Amino acid sequence: MEKQNHTEISQFLLLGLSEDPELQPILLGIFLFMYLITVVGNLLIILTVITDSHLHNPMYFFLCNLSFVDVCFISTTVPKMLVNIQTQNKGISYKGCLTQVYFFILFSGMDSFLLTVMAFDRFVAICHPLNYTAFMSSHFCGLLVLISWMIAFCDSMIHILLMMKLTFSTGTEIPLFFCDLAQVIKVASSDNFMNIIFLYVMTTVVAVFPVTGILYSYSQIISTLLRISSVASKYKAFSTCVSHLCVVSLFYGTGLGVYLSYAVATSFQNGAVSSVMYTVVTPMLNPFIYSLRNKDVKRALQRLFKKTASIPS
Repeated sequence: MEKQNHTEISQFLLLGLSEDPELQPILLGIFLFMYLITVVGNLLIILTVITDSHLHNPMYFFLCNLSFVDVCFISTTVPKMLVNIQTQNKGISYKGCLTQVYFFILFSGMDSFLLTVMAFDRFVAICHPLNYTAFMSSHFCGLLVLISWMIAFCDSMIHILLMMKLTFSTGTEIPLFFCDLAQVIKVASSDNFMNIIFLYVMTTVVAVFPVTGILYSYSQIISTLLRISSVASKYKAFSTCVSHLCVVSLFYGTGLGVYLSYAVATSFQNGAVSSVMYTVVTPMLNPFIYSLRNKDVKRALQRLFKKTASIPS
């Protein structure tokens, strides 16, 4: 197959989840439903946090940011997949693929950093409660989020600049329903050594370091809880961490599952199905985890619904 410069490539082909035409309407309905649930659920969390003064503290400030990022994260991949299913067209333009890779890296990185910052917040709240208010000021919390955005932005931008140097063959197929950086690099027809090296380096920055920070925070939290004599106090302190631990386990567990599936999958469908858990299911479940496991959020949602119901039509 003749090689062409990347500037001449008109589009890539996204193989999607299935080539069976009978499954396409079912997939369209399922993913449209999941997308709407994710957007509505996360926007409801954001609205609840903004409108309820009881939730105006660092923990819920970070949760509000996480919900916003999750909406952006799923909106990077699913709408294009829905359009492709509806139009029965697997193509995505070269620029569209670059854009999708950029925002996918940006928002997945932000998810990772925000989960780390949220673990740090719980560490300060439980291990240093007397200094919590002074230390976790609104200025400092805003600075943590801003630094996270800056690192994620630089990471995604450098990946894109390196990706623009690659060349691809005409009709290049990507064995997923979206442009994943690792898969795009894999199907390049030119030397991708620098891309792979930088991918491993930034995976360490965006994944390994945050996971290490989260593990350290919870090791200190557990150590502190073990020194508390009251069982009720232990339960009350740790209950504020349960929702966060569930989201962390879901995010990193599905992320690890995706990249392990790339290594051992015997067909592209296996890798594509695994990626659904990471890119679609995780952001959809996050608002449910926080609303069902967190009493403050549940009470705030009840107050919001009562206010809405009391508004005269």
